[in-house]
Amino acid sequence: MPAPRVYKAEGIVLKGRELGEADRIVTLLTPTYGKLRAVAKGVRKPRSRLAGHLEPLTRVAILVAHGQSLDIIAQAQTIESFRPLREDLWRASCGLYLAELVDRFTVEGAESEPVYKLLLETLTRLALALPAKEGRESRPAGMSAAAGLLRSFEVELLDHLGYRPELGQCIACRRALEPVENYFSSSAGGMACPACRYQVGRTRPVTVDALKVLRLLQRRDATTLGRLRLGRELASELELLLREYIAYILERDVHSTAFLDRLRREEAASSRG
Repeated sequence: MPAPRVYKAEGIVLKGRELGEADRIVTLLTPTYGKLRAVAKGVRKPRSRLAGHLEPLTRVAILVAHGQSLDIIAQAQTIESFRPLREDLWRASCGLYLAELVDRFTVEGAESEPVYKLLLETLTRLALALPAKEGRESRPAGMSAAAGLLRSFEVELLDHLGYRPELGQCIACRRALEPVENYFSSSAGGMACPACRYQVGRTRPVTVDALKVLRLLQRRDATTLGRLRLGRELASELELLLREYIAYILERDVHSTAFLDRLRREEAASSRG
């Protein structure tokens, strides 16, 4: 029996790339077909019926026709626009960071339902991460809440993809870690005790509080994670550790982090002013 010429899918738009004068190649993450790339013909024309439904960070239902090189999106309908993400630059930037991570870590056609559910859940929570009335006084709290969501997403994504770091025992001597400053090795994929730190290559120090939070994130305690607010120093330590580990795995930096850093610097300068 021949394969159907068209098929339906649900997905979250990760990114788009212009093609020709009016078309766009759209990359989506779907629970059924994994990561999917397809052409949206004429989407950049002012009267296109697809325009607005295929923007990054949109959950969409699509009808796709098989093509010779790339499939073609024939119809699209928004399921969830995550409107709060589009109304706030910080939240939008966080969402695009999540989308870039997913795009970098996943391959086309591979099973991805757990990653899809994780991305959908995190975007939904991110849309609620800041107070409805945003002023200078509310921004730091919102940024802190978003930071907790990003770290939680990173840790769970690494779990799903087989890169779960060892946080309970030393990766060299296999002894349980003591509640002291220990050391994380990206190349070895976990923590080393002070005595073994030089046996596992380059490491970075990890405070007792940071290790506690990382373990909490691995356990995915929903109640506790919902109350998680990270202080500035702790948030920075966790972010740099996970950023380094992710860059090691991907063998490249994640571009979105540069813009997140810039927004934080601008917010800090504005607060001082």
